[in-house]
Amino acid sequence: MDSLTQIVLGAAVGEAVLGKKVGNKAMLYGAIAGTIPDLDVAARFFVDTVTALEMHRGFSHSILFSVLFAPLFGWLVSRWEHGASWKQWSWLFFFGFITHPLLDAHTTWGTQLFWPFDLRLAYKNIFVIDPLYTLPFLVFVILAMLRKRDDPKRRRLNKIGLWASSIYLCITLLLKGITYFKFQEALENQGIDYIELETKPAPLNTILWTANVQTEDAYLIANYSLFDTQPITFSKHLKNHQLLGDLANNEKIKRLIKLTKGWFIIQEKDDGLYFNDLRFGQLSVDTAAEDYVFSYKLEQVGDELQISENQKRPEDGKQLITDLWERLKGN
Repeated sequence: MDSLTQIVLGAAVGEAVLGKKVGNKAMLYGAIAGTIPDLDVAARFFVDTVTALEMHRGFSHSILFSVLFAPLFGWLVSRWEHGASWKQWSWLFFFGFITHPLLDAHTTWGTQLFWPFDLRLAYKNIFVIDPLYTLPFLVFVILAMLRKRDDPKRRRLNKIGLWASSIYLCITLLLKGITYFKFQEALENQGIDYIELETKPAPLNTILWTANVQTEDAYLIANYSLFDTQPITFSKHLKNHQLLGDLANNEKIKRLIKLTKGWFIIQEKDDGLYFNDLRFGQLSVDTAAEDYVFSYKLEQVGDELQISENQKRPEDGKQLITDLWERLKGN
C-alpha cells in the first residue's frame, strides 16, 4: 500500500499496543515502524532493475524480519524513551512491522511474508492506493491523537479506525468474489475457452474491477463496474512470446517471467522490444489500449541484456483518473 496508508496503520497499531502508556509517542514510533519495511525500494539505486523487483516486498516484508529487527529497534528506542520498557517497545515494533506486509498481501504485487521460502501472497482485492480504506482510518487516528492518553475515548476512536478499515478489507474480498463470478459467467455465455482467470480492482476504488484471462495464444482483458448494465466485453492482446527469440533463455528474462507468473506480453516497437507485466493493467480504462503500467525495455548492449522500466508520464495519470470516474459509474 502507499506510504500514507502504512503510516496511518502503523500509528493505529502503535496506539493499540502502547498508547495508554506513552501517548502520542506510541503513534509516532508506530508510524515509523509502518514505514521501515518499504525502505527496500532504495535497492533500485544499487542493483539492476530485475534484482530490485525481486527484492521489493521480500525480506523486509517477512515474518523473519519482524522477529529479528523488532527487538533491535525496541532496544534502540528504549535508550532514550524511558516511558516503556525494552520489551514493550519491541512489541510495538513487531506489530508495526508485521501488519505492514499483512496489509500489502491484499494488493496485486503481494508480499513474501514467509521469506526465504519462495511464496508470494497476493489476494488482489485492493489497489495500492484506496481512499475509502485510508481516509476514514486517518480521520479516526487524528481524532484519537487529539485526546489525552488516559481518555477512554482515545482508545475507542482508535479501535473504530482499526475495525472500520478491517471491515472494508473484508467487503473488498466479497466484491472480488462477486465480480469474479460475473467475469466467469460472461466467458461461459460467450463460449470462450480459457486457461486461467484473475481479477483485481481498478485504481483507487473497488467499484470497477478488471479481469485478465489467459488463453492459448493471447490474453483477454475486460472491465466490470458494479453499476454496469451492458454485457462484459473482452479485448484480445496477443502474447507474442515468440518475439523474445533467444532472449527467452536469458537469465534475467527467466527471472522476469517468474516474477510475472507468466502474465506478460511482448511488444515490438520502433525502438526495440518491450516486456509488459500484465498483472498491473493498463494506463487506460480502454481494455484495447496497449500502454501498460509496468513496461520494461529490453536492450542488448554487447554481451549484456539491459532491462529498464519505461517511465510514466504525469499526464497519463491525470487522464486515467478522469476516465476511471466515468467508467466506474457504469456502461
